[in-house]
Amino acid sequence: MSPAVAPDDLILVSVDDHCVEPPDLFHGRLPARWADRAPRVEHKEDGTDVWVFEGQEIPNIGLNAVAGRPPEEYGVDPTSFDEIRPGTYDIHRRVEDMNAGGVLGSMNFPSFPQFCGQVFTKADDPELGLAVLRAYNDWHVEDWCGAYPGRFIPLGVLPFWDPELMAAEVRRLAAMGCHAVTFSENPEKLGQPSFHNPHWDPFWRACADEGTVICLHLGSSSEVTITSLEAPITTMITLQPVGLLNAAADLMWSRVPREFPVTIALSEGGIGWVPYLLERADYVFEHHRTWTGSDFGGKRPSDIFREHFLACFIDDPTGIALRDRIGVENICWEHDYPHSDSTWPTAPESLAKSLDGVPKAEIDLMTHANACRAFQFDPFAHRPPEACTAGALRAEATHVDVTPRASGKPFDAPAEPVSLMSLLEKAQKILDAASGSKPAPADG
Repeated sequence: MSPAVAPDDLILVSVDDHCVEPPDLFHGRLPARWADRAPRVEHKEDGTDVWVFEGQEIPNIGLNAVAGRPPEEYGVDPTSFDEIRPGTYDIHRRVEDMNAGGVLGSMNFPSFPQFCGQVFTKADDPELGLAVLRAYNDWHVEDWCGAYPGRFIPLGVLPFWDPELMAAEVRRLAAMGCHAVTFSENPEKLGQPSFHNPHWDPFWRACADEGTVICLHLGSSSEVTITSLEAPITTMITLQPVGLLNAAADLMWSRVPREFPVTIALSEGGIGWVPYLLERADYVFEHHRTWTGSDFGGKRPSDIFREHFLACFIDDPTGIALRDRIGVENICWEHDYPHSDSTWPTAPESLAKSLDGVPKAEIDLMTHANACRAFQFDPFAHRPPEACTAGALRAEATHVDVTPRASGKPFDAPAEPVSLMSLLEKAQKILDAASGSKPAPADG
């Protein structure tokens, strides 16, 4: 059976990509009193580039910017701007890469601040943290997204240490045309109250008032899902979506969606597990609602999910096959450029295979229409639909070289599968080198 739509006929809007912030991000964006304490990029003697803020070094990690690199060069070693594809940090080159990959629209999560701005909490003075965060948001909305109207869905970072400040920033961003914010998949892991605590009510209320989507990215709790430190790192990578399964279950059963008409996006979590979660939640509700006191006002947990959640996928044939059990209007597509899970520059071809046999109307919902509706994004106000297809965009980027380029550095295949423990040991050596400290003695 041939695909219901040819790859070049797809219109693709991604609700999960990433930007590697350029070194000049904060130039001229902070009041004079904070200018000397703004985050900055330093080039180290080992050739790597790191962001520095309040004494903390945050390296650019290779695995976060592997677009255009051969898979054998993937890894977690720190890198420099010279070694990564310019489209990761240069907005003009980013749009060229989007065109070459056939992608019309993109929402970009932060890199060095971490997924929900954890780095900004490192400031000793909360006023500095808030000033830096707002400067970051202004840059993201005005310079990054604003450079190419109709190509980017703006995404704000929030001061999660204060829900009243969060609410104020949600409203400030909405006035700037930004109707998406990033938050943690489990704020308790960040030392904050849980989703169930009324502590967050000003934030939920502001998002409901402004129609702002709350994006919970995989890993935004600053923790990873692991079985054992000795397990292969591939075990952890495989299990990462479990964090969003947990977040979905936690919020679905909470009072939040019943009291606040918010939309919650489960970013980079995949969709294949959603039918089981909904089936299990409904089963639990039917069997245990009397003694647990569960009450959804005549609805089931699955109804709550379909009213309030977006499930997001990169390439998930199982989830697409079970789309009716999820809700076709709840599904959005992701590209994950320039991370290692991304299908750039062949996303249209990869996706067309997974969409084989799916009606065109449902394809349109999952590939762009759901995202445009949920995030108040209208790319067709800036270019006609026929100029928005993957084929039309690629025709504008015939000059863009998408051939994988090796760095020229020798590749040493690991003697045995990489474990989380070995990565932690490697990370500690990097930190020791950065701080100038010496390794502890063997018996220390």
